[in-house]
Amino acid sequence: MFKKIVLLLIATILVGLFFYFDLHQLLTLDGLKGSMNDFDQLREQSPLLVIGGFFLLYVAVTALSLPGAAILTIASGALFGIVEGLIIASFASSIGALLAFLVSRYLLRDTIKQRFPERLAAIDAGIEREGGFYLFTLRLVPIFPFFVINLLMGVTGFKSWTFYWVSQVGMFLGTFVYVNAGTQLAQIDSLANILSFNLIVSFALLGLFPLIAKAIVNMIKKRRVYSNWTKPAKFDRNMIVIGAGAGGLVTSYIAAAVKAKVTLIEAGEMGGDCLNYGCVPSKAIIKSAKIAQQIRNAHHYGLEDITPEFSFKKVMARVHQVVADIAPHDSVERYTNLGVDVVKGYAKLVDPWTVEISYPDGNTSRLTARSIVIATGARPFVPPLPGIEEVGYVTSDTLWDEFAKLDSAPQKLVVLGGGPIGSELAQSFARLGSKVTQIEMADRIMIKEDLEVSEFATQALQKSGVNILTSHQALRCELRDDKKFIIVKHQEQELAIEYDELLCAVGRSARLDGYGLEALGIETNRTIVTNEYLETLYPNIYAAGDIVGPYQFTHVAAHQGWYAAVNALFGQFKKFKVDYRVIPWTTFIDPEVARVGINEYEAKQQGIDYEVTRFDFAELDRAITDSATDGFIKVITPKGKDKILGVTIVSEHAGDLIAEFVLAMKHGLGLNKILGTIHSYPTWAEGNKSAAGEWKRNHAPETVLGWLEKYHTWRRG
Repeated sequence: MFKKIVLLLIATILVGLFFYFDLHQLLTLDGLKGSMNDFDQLREQSPLLVIGGFFLLYVAVTALSLPGAAILTIASGALFGIVEGLIIASFASSIGALLAFLVSRYLLRDTIKQRFPERLAAIDAGIEREGGFYLFTLRLVPIFPFFVINLLMGVTGFKSWTFYWVSQVGMFLGTFVYVNAGTQLAQIDSLANILSFNLIVSFALLGLFPLIAKAIVNMIKKRRVYSNWTKPAKFDRNMIVIGAGAGGLVTSYIAAAVKAKVTLIEAGEMGGDCLNYGCVPSKAIIKSAKIAQQIRNAHHYGLEDITPEFSFKKVMARVHQVVADIAPHDSVERYTNLGVDVVKGYAKLVDPWTVEISYPDGNTSRLTARSIVIATGARPFVPPLPGIEEVGYVTSDTLWDEFAKLDSAPQKLVVLGGGPIGSELAQSFARLGSKVTQIEMADRIMIKEDLEVSEFATQALQKSGVNILTSHQALRCELRDDKKFIIVKHQEQELAIEYDELLCAVGRSARLDGYGLEALGIETNRTIVTNEYLETLYPNIYAAGDIVGPYQFTHVAAHQGWYAAVNALFGQFKKFKVDYRVIPWTTFIDPEVARVGINEYEAKQQGIDYEVTRFDFAELDRAITDSATDGFIKVITPKGKDKILGVTIVSEHAGDLIAEFVLAMKHGLGLNKILGTIHSYPTWAEGNKSAAGEWKRNHAPETVLGWLEKYHTWRRG
């Protein structure tokens, strides 16, 4: 910090001296003309001294962003001629610009990064992709002040060497115009004589050339991508969507809503994993398990504790009934009524516009479409442990049917994985009577959350009866005397854990096989590779949902579905980049853990000057009435500001409470706005307002309050 202050002080002094000694008067057209005789004489006496001094002066003026660079460029032509003057001015201006760029980076970038981390990260990403291209365009057009470009680019992550050589090349033509004008100095009355309207227009058109060239290059790339394929003369559909999960359903619905002809192809159940195997059934069993736990702990509500009596088969039957009750929302009938042509079968890409459909009866047919959206989702990942296939296992997809056959919950259940899915199911089955052992290779469960959140979750699961083994690596599965064991390693020692059922919950992998991606050369790297518009290698083929990532959430898949539909149908007019700035998620253990934005760990990793505001639910009236005071709200804000960078909520209803913060972050509303909003009493939502109130109390204007105290004392006489 001290070095920055010194550098800023030196720069300020130099600028002050420049104006104090009226040096800026020399860097005018009249000043230049009046000094030409002196310059000519000095040059004849000491040519190297004049060239060196002039070069350093030019570099200094540009580096300090002082007015007069244009006059110096003219002077270089007047003093040294077209060739020598062009060389001097070209290199001096580029070196000076680089110095201004570096000074701006050194003095400003860290401060701006701390205050606007998200915006700067987005700018840096764009600069990394096409910064050189856009800088070149700006350098070609002299109507953009070059000193402003130098300072602004310094704040970004632009590479110094790239900035230098692009500036050197980009400013060359403009420099030539001014240097050439300098050779005719006597005929110049004002800078307007040099930069005529026609010349400015010419430069502007020249600046548009890279944009036009880029469009042509993109067109050539598209033609090259499609060069091995024959495009149909006409199409059967405007759009074909493969996969009827959240992403595919939203995509096809939007297409039908704007009157496009769309076919939705699904080989399995409508609604995808979320409805049939994930979100819906897991939340159904979580509710049953929670009720059972409340019955065991009825004393919290002034009642007598009792052991809940229930039929596990009925619990599982309820899970299936819940799925059946929600299924009509995603059914073939509903989407058909909405205008979607729904086809049951397996889809495979034949070429960039053609999909082959294999029907359950063995028949096949082909459909063509101008646009295709792949939304085939993901499946549970099963680690390749030796013996796991022989001994057997279930996943979050298969357990609902397998466990429905059981008369009671598995007596000994091992859950492999300490993420959200594993934690939710481990707690639920422990509450339903299973002896659950949860195995996690990392040193804590829910590793993406802050340490205190992970510890809170650990305690919550342990209270429910889950035996959590962290830092335990699964090695293999074995059968010993008809008993099932999983062998794990901990501190270089092996441990055998017996189980009746093994639930693999270590993550999910994208469904990439069987859709013809390889034959078309569509790039995959654990997911389908797309650009920011969700386009694949082929601009008419899009992907959405878990098969794309980076977040495997149903609500993100639906979010992407909108972008895929709009870009696929109307991309020739306008394309939209997917907005991932505000993504909430919830882990539905009891109490729930919900988050949006960054947490404290990520704020430290990003070097943000942040502060934490915390509100404990032990202080909330509604939490007290519900005997559910465990948990807290944790808000991350920049130092001294109410802007919300991230929120973590641990409590009952956390998944619902987070929505207010999501809205606030999406629309740039700070904690002061939440504090100024009326919340019903007594509700859980008041916790959000209370958290905002905590921030306000921590930032009370003590000086003003001190004066107010004196004022009120005076008023009392």
